[in-house]
Amino acid sequence: MTLETSIHEETRTVSLKENGVAEIGDHRIKYELTKLDNSRYLLRSGTRLFQLRDVHVQDNELQFSFNGKLMKAVIRDEQMLLLDRLGFKVNAKSGEGKLSAPMPGKIVSVQVEEGQEVNLGDPVIILEAMKMENELKAPAAGKVAKIHVNDGDSVEKNHVLLEIEPIG
Repeated sequence: MTLETSIHEETRTVSLKENGVAEIGDHRIKYELTKLDNSRYLLRSGTRLFQLRDVHVQDNELQFSFNGKLMKAVIRDEQMLLLDRLGFKVNAKSGEGKLSAPMPGKIVSVQVEEGQEVNLGDPVIILEAMKMENELKAPAAGKVAKIHVNDGDSVEKNHVLLEIEPIG
């Protein structure tokens, strides 16, 4: 998995391998990440041990305390990077209840029904574009108020696919 991380306005590409190796630029670092509870982790790299505390994730932003120092990172995954390179805006902001097509394509599957409750980030629609299937996620938590597309529909960029009504 390849990610782009930005910490203190310094951006780096990080490639996480299945064998516990992270590639950061020309460096290969062996690591082990252990989850202690919902907001605490231990990160081991060689003989060094680091504490990650108060870990909170919202959208693509990660906030945590690293050995006592507060850190904030913006993380973009492979899909976000691809859409950015193609000039498309990634997901709507959290709190917006409308999900629009980030690019022209064909609806492969609508994975929710009207009236269904969803959480922020839940997969709701599969959109095929440029011979790739893209999992589109709920831009907000709430109840699916209206679905504007069906399986097999062709859509243009920015076409509203569904609307979510916030609960509470």
